[in-house]
Amino acid sequence: MNNILWIGLGLAVIFTVMYNSLINKKNQVENAFGGMDAQLKKRYDLIPNLVKSVKGYMEHEAKTLTEITTLRTKALSSNISDDDKVALDNALTSKLGGIMVAVENYPDLKASENFNQLQRSLNEVEEQISASRRAYNATITSYNNSVEMFPTNLLAGMLNMQRKNVFEIPETQRENVDVGDLLNN
Repeated sequence: MNNILWIGLGLAVIFTVMYNSLINKKNQVENAFGGMDAQLKKRYDLIPNLVKSVKGYMEHEAKTLTEITTLRTKALSSNISDDDKVALDNALTSKLGGIMVAVENYPDLKASENFNQLQRSLNEVEEQISASRRAYNATITSYNNSVEMFPTNLLAGMLNMQRKNVFEIPETQRENVDVGDLLNN
């Protein structure tokens, strides 16, 4: 009888450690996403200033500026899933990159101190977003390992904990930049 009690107690301890580990990792994922979300919010707050600074100079890029504003509005809505927010962020990153490349055609805009300060702020936020994405992916990987590896996968299945997707860069942003093409524009 004494051995059964020790075995039961040992299993209870193992169950508790696994349960707490899974909950800890789930909370770390939420925290990492929250950190990334805060950085994205900073970017969204900078966008109206960017659009306002650039609008007078870049009449030809008005469509892109409108698309950036639309994406920002969608991303700030409260009823959006984490996956949708990541997809909107990918689209916004692409559009902002296009604006920064197009700026090269506007020497007066590049010389504007307001625009230069805004560009520095945006670059800083982009670096912080990149760091947040790396932290998020590391946390997701740790969580996924716990959800998929034995024996915690058994408990994760009972708790309906599912594998989560890491943040991935769209294929179009992985292509090499044609510097010659940029310099000819």
